[in-house]
Amino acid sequence: MSATAEAMTKASLSKQRHIEERPEVVVRFAGDSGDGMQLAGTQFSNASAVFGNDISTLPDFPAEIRAPAGSLAGVSGYQIHFSSYDIYTPGDRVNALVAMNPAALKTNIKDLEEGGILIVNSDAFTTSDLQKAGYKTNPLEDGSLKKYRLVAVPITKLNREALSDLKLSPREVDRCRNFFVLGLVYWLYERPLEPTLRWIKEKFARNPAVMEANIRALKAGYSYGETLEELPVQYRVPKAKIAPGRYRKITGNEATALGLVTAGQLAGKTLVYCSYPITPASDILHTLAEMRRYGVVTIQAEDEIAAIGAAIGASFGGALGVTGTSGPGVCLKSEAINLAVMAELPVVIIDVQRAGPSTGMPTKTEQADLLQALFGRNGESPVVVLAPASPAECFTLIIEAIRLAVSYMTPVFFMSDGYLANSAEPWPIPKVEELPKIEIKHPTEPNEDGQFMPYKRDHRLVRPWALPGTPGLEHRIGGLEKEDVTGNVSYDPLNHEHMVRTRAQKVANIADEIPPLSVLGPETGDLLVISWGSTYGAIVAAVERAQRKGLSVACAQLRYLNPMPKNTGEVLRRYKRVLVPELNLGHLRLLLQGRYLVECVGLNKVQGRPFLVSEIEEKIHQLLQV
Repeated sequence: MSATAEAMTKASLSKQRHIEERPEVVVRFAGDSGDGMQLAGTQFSNASAVFGNDISTLPDFPAEIRAPAGSLAGVSGYQIHFSSYDIYTPGDRVNALVAMNPAALKTNIKDLEEGGILIVNSDAFTTSDLQKAGYKTNPLEDGSLKKYRLVAVPITKLNREALSDLKLSPREVDRCRNFFVLGLVYWLYERPLEPTLRWIKEKFARNPAVMEANIRALKAGYSYGETLEELPVQYRVPKAKIAPGRYRKITGNEATALGLVTAGQLAGKTLVYCSYPITPASDILHTLAEMRRYGVVTIQAEDEIAAIGAAIGASFGGALGVTGTSGPGVCLKSEAINLAVMAELPVVIIDVQRAGPSTGMPTKTEQADLLQALFGRNGESPVVVLAPASPAECFTLIIEAIRLAVSYMTPVFFMSDGYLANSAEPWPIPKVEELPKIEIKHPTEPNEDGQFMPYKRDHRLVRPWALPGTPGLEHRIGGLEKEDVTGNVSYDPLNHEHMVRTRAQKVANIADEIPPLSVLGPETGDLLVISWGSTYGAIVAAVERAQRKGLSVACAQLRYLNPMPKNTGEVLRRYKRVLVPELNLGHLRLLLQGRYLVECVGLNKVQGRPFLVSEIEEKIHQLLQV
């Protein structure tokens, strides 16, 4: 075919192509950990958010720092669900899958819906890469992919051709393949190029050649979409009806970091964040390290024990002491957390949970630290435990964690997880006047008799927070049991029981000021689905589907796990059955049954992945015998 004829064919194809409107789409980018799939997915998310869609994302990356190229263990993925209405999860079934190599295809193809779009880099399906992925025959040729809409694109070759005249090494050229395929998917779903072009120009401003290469790759992929006969349709997802306001895309870890900085400003205190790097909590430390001008001090400690010790020291000195970790780090911090309980100091412990036990699956999510946070220390050691329900809610709930810690002079656990930490959603940026107040009053004068009593409590049983160095307020605190009021070391049996009960009652008193447990759905009925943490989104979506089918089902979310809202038992008893979905083997179910003597049914998943909406919906139907 001549060049003129080919151009005419392409022009004719472009005119014939039509646009199909859909309310929602789920796309997943998958490739080797060096293929830039996290970056491609992030940019697609940003473009969708700018366009006006509601979004929910699920990054999935390997635990190995650099797994062998082309291996199953080295596959990295990023899933984005974008829609024209409110959504709560990254989606169940994938509508379009991008697989940059055979390993990515093999590990992800099971999640692609039948008839879904499958875009593959055909250049990567070489004999050696097929063998690494465990393929005996080439799936692009053996008919095993016939139930999908296969679009085999020589991405490596086309990308090299687009950048052939730039003075870059072959490796630098190939690193732009992710932008080529990103451009192609942008065309397929009518995503705007401008946000990504702006990011490229800012990111590579000091390296014009790399900037030009990525811009060309993005535009080349977009243009290539217009020529593909295998894709005669473009898809349009209209803008979502979102309440007016100023929004940004935010991950759970970003929201947690911003919430900590905000809490420090609201309290008029220096925030001292002490952490040892650990997946998936490290991004909080990375973000806060750039916030020095906002009264933030970050300490990368030599180990977990040093981190919690430094946070306790900061709180003793009058700052906001915070430490961040994951499950293995909580184990190491336990003895020092007990010191904070005994000394009654306001320390916040952020636990971004991951799959365990031991090292487990460091980059996969789980909810199996709840009982550890509540009971994983020697002696009677009560702490406050909070758990956000969504990435954006990490902002408001970490502020609440700081508020409760300083108001009640107690350690507070903040239970996030890997899914919340890394996934993203639109976040309406709040106005300063809408934020809660955090008022702190330090004593400045001794008691009437001229002495300072460090354990003389107010009506809530809260002891004063005296700053070291304040004249006349010299005192001692520590891990040994204290005499009530005076703070002197005491081994008196009755005093010990009194202090144990007092510390527990102080935490229990928090229930007097936290909001009651609310219910989405009928106030009474056949089934209540109750949850905590990141299972919220899938549960709400499943319950709303069941309600549209006329089923008598409601859901409730526990954000305060110790103490629980005062009406928790009352709510549980208003329903014939109670379902508790958890990413563990039944932690919350054990607590609810033990405390409220209400029989609960568990739905438990420990696969390192969040619930699908369909999994919860199926269990609801089973319990209601639909």
